[in-house]
Amino acid sequence: MATAMTKTKAPPAPPPRGPEQRRRTRRNTLIGWSFIFPNFLGFALFTLVPVIAAFVLAFMEWDSYRAPEWIGLDNFAEMLEDENFRVALGNTLYYAAGHIPLTMLAALGLAIVLNRKIRGVAFFRTAAFFPYVTSLVAVAVVWNMLFNPTMGPVNQFLGAIGVSDPPGWVASTDWAMPAVIITSVWRDMGYYMVLYLAGLQSIPEEYYEAARVDGANAWHRFWHITLPSLRPTTFFVLVMLTVQSFKVLDLIVVMTDGGPGRSTLVLSQLVYREGITEGHFGYSSAIALVLFVIVLGVTVLQFRLNERRNG
Repeated sequence: MATAMTKTKAPPAPPPRGPEQRRRTRRNTLIGWSFIFPNFLGFALFTLVPVIAAFVLAFMEWDSYRAPEWIGLDNFAEMLEDENFRVALGNTLYYAAGHIPLTMLAALGLAIVLNRKIRGVAFFRTAAFFPYVTSLVAVAVVWNMLFNPTMGPVNQFLGAIGVSDPPGWVASTDWAMPAVIITSVWRDMGYYMVLYLAGLQSIPEEYYEAARVDGANAWHRFWHITLPSLRPTTFFVLVMLTVQSFKVLDLIVVMTDGGPGRSTLVLSQLVYREGITEGHFGYSSAIALVLFVIVLGVTVLQFRLNERRNG
């Protein structure tokens, strides 16, 4: 019995590119670069070059009056003996440990409440988001007035409900950082509420309907449907809040300027003081490099844990 053998034909070779097509390709490439180059130039001048310069300065001694001098790891050795650095690192970790979970909980709670079909929900969403776009200086000044130990409404309310010795808030070394954290959570929760709202509205309603048919109560639906479905949003919020918390500067400068004493001094402010105020640009760059490594390490760890959980 003869077997018919079919030969597969090779695909036809593409036609040779003519001069007109090459000119068109070159023109499209130049148009693309014309859009990219201005942005890349700005990034290179204002971000890339300063970052590289700061990295190099971390291993030098320079006060802008003399030529930079290479000193190797001396700046980092000095950092280990610097009490201000240890205090600022501890305060930065303290702020991050309070700001990150409280903001996530407040934002998620607001999103769940404002995801319902209630009258005036658009107004309440706008009101919750408004602090984030308000001037930070105005926010800090208003909250300093609220936290005033003697005339502030917060302590007046605490005294009205029977608290005989209310906190000193920004005037107290023990309560200044909690006051900054509360203000920061109030300011930031509206922005992350919007992210959680987007995540909640992307969850199919069929999941909840099936759970109700199976007899699941509200807590079970939240724990087994809402939270797992929000995992990508929660991871994004966690990374963003981590970076934001470790580089906090503006709110603390306006509210407390690192005081009372050194109770709210953070690493970003120490970088500013050592570099801009004291003129120790090499040592300031070394602190900035350490801060960068800490943020990078924490972020990489978060990505690894997220990959392991999803895997």
